[in-house]
Amino acid sequence: MSPRLLITIISALVLSACATVQKFGAANDIHAFLVSIRDDDRAAFEAHVDRKALASEIEQRLLTQTHKPKADKGLQALGALLAPSLAQMAGDALVQPRIFRTAAEYYGYKPSTPIPNAIAISGSLKSLPDGRVCATKSKDGPCVLIFTQENGTWRLSGFDGDLSMFQIKL
Repeated sequence: MSPRLLITIISALVLSACATVQKFGAANDIHAFLVSIRDDDRAAFEAHVDRKALASEIEQRLLTQTHKPKADKGLQALGALLAPSLAQMAGDALVQPRIFRTAAEYYGYKPSTPIPNAIAISGSLKSLPDGRVCATKSKDGPCVLIFTQENGTWRLSGFDGDLSMFQIKL
């Protein structure tokens, strides 16, 4: 075996191991996040949620909707004016354990369903080029929940799924 091929193989194994370690570390915090949703544990939930990042994402989605090519100029101006306030209100209303229970049920986690351990969760995570990880419903499925590591804790920082998954149940 040539030295170059050996170095290439070793480099690939090291990079693969780093991604696996990253996903496993994230999976531990995602497990705690899922438990907090199931148990309606607000303190644990808040420890694993980046409200500022989520509000920013909601604001961007609102602006994107109001700035579609065929959108009325008045609607665009109104969207730009109201998006920050609406995003803050939506974040306060939607970013709660009981609301995320709907998203967890999408993944198959019902209150009576045991939450998988970190090893099982890590299998449904994708490492993203910017250092974040995302949870998918299936191994090759699209990203739905995005987590960013902050001060040693992986926190929910984005949501790429369908907003209809979040339903307020009265």
